[in-house]
Amino acid sequence: MARPRAKVLVVDDDPATRDGLTALLETWGHSASSAADGKAALKLCEKELPHVIVTDLMMPGMTGLEFIEGLGERVRQVAVVMMTGQATIETAVQAIKLGAYDYLTKPLEPEKLRAVLEKGLKQVSLTREASVLRQKLESPLGSYGALIGKSAPMRQLYQHIGQIAATDAAVLVNGESGTGKELVARTLHDLSPRREGTFLALNCAAISPTLMESELFGHEKGAFTNAIERHLGCFEQADGGTLFLDEITEMAAEVQAKFLRVLEEGQVRRIGGTANIPVSVRVVAATNRSPAPAVKEGKLREDLFYRLNVFNLELPPLRERGEDIALLARYFLESFAEKYRRPILQWATDFAGALQSHPWPGNVRELRNAMERLAVLAPGPSLTAADVQQFCLAAVVEDLSDAAPLSLAEAERQAIERALAASGGNKTQAARILGITPKTLNAKLSLYNKE
Repeated sequence: MARPRAKVLVVDDDPATRDGLTALLETWGHSASSAADGKAALKLCEKELPHVIVTDLMMPGMTGLEFIEGLGERVRQVAVVMMTGQATIETAVQAIKLGAYDYLTKPLEPEKLRAVLEKGLKQVSLTREASVLRQKLESPLGSYGALIGKSAPMRQLYQHIGQIAATDAAVLVNGESGTGKELVARTLHDLSPRREGTFLALNCAAISPTLMESELFGHEKGAFTNAIERHLGCFEQADGGTLFLDEITEMAAEVQAKFLRVLEEGQVRRIGGTANIPVSVRVVAATNRSPAPAVKEGKLREDLFYRLNVFNLELPPLRERGEDIALLARYFLESFAEKYRRPILQWATDFAGALQSHPWPGNVRELRNAMERLAVLAPGPSLTAADVQQFCLAAVVEDLSDAAPLSLAEAERQAIERALAASGGNKTQAARILGITPKTLNAKLSLYNKE
């Protein structure tokens, strides 16, 4: 599907310049229009704001600087390129202060203009996307990219993400397990100039030290036993995009040293290879432990910490986002009700309070899993505090004694039946809904079959 053409407005009182620029912009694939003066241009902008405005500085009736002032707050949503044959440092500075994106002197060099337009269009695209996301904050859901929440800590986080997303600098994300560190990394990627590239996530704690180097840097065929073919590492796979490394403190010290070298040099060498391969990757690293103690304990190299910690984002735990608990719970319940084709149950008066009083040590991940169990297992007709106690605060089946009364045993059986029905007979998925291991589920099913 072809991308829509960018809209460019040319403002110049000289017909030859105006027509020539308009024709040139059309050959570059843009949708170009023109205005003979600032007042006419402002009227066109009221009907539809273009992506880029190329305007002369000296025009009768309204100068280019006065035209920029007339745009007001709208100047933030458009890249204004000022052009003049009477360039001075003072006018250039004034134009930039008023919101102009760049300043070019006449006669214009086509390739230079084209380069400025391309960069300006990228900046406008990011600015407009960020504006759309900010508007979502006023919605009942309060979402920002993949993140959900309207509390003060989350609004502050959204502001910081919006400020640093457009940069290429490394980011270190700190937060307890389950707070949504990968969602933050993905939002940073989606708002960045790299959003057309690959977003790749790697959990350092889930990969053995012997395999980590190969995963990051890749290897050549025959580099070691079982290296039966060439493998591209994460840096090559994410070239032009974003690499998210979770639990960075679990990376072996010797791998951290090589990882740091790649960050500093912008090139990687596969294991068993002889060539250095240039890569352009933005790295977002995350840890659920405080970086300072990790550095002191030798879990994180100090030089790597400073290289990653260009920007730091601290994610608030769910217990500090009290007003978001009910909002998130409703979102998850509705999502899982749709997924499992279950009715959306109403909330009894004590349900929200019960959710609010729980500390949620597992943060958003724990809340999400709990709402999945409720969506499938709660008998209804409404959700109550008792449902929170039964399905959210402990594993549904794991804690039930073998000597439980018949009513409890029957409740257990019904819970398993509902989970199996909701998952289409998939035992692994049913076990996850119930909050137990597949092994425990199989044991329970074997026990029922013997009865």
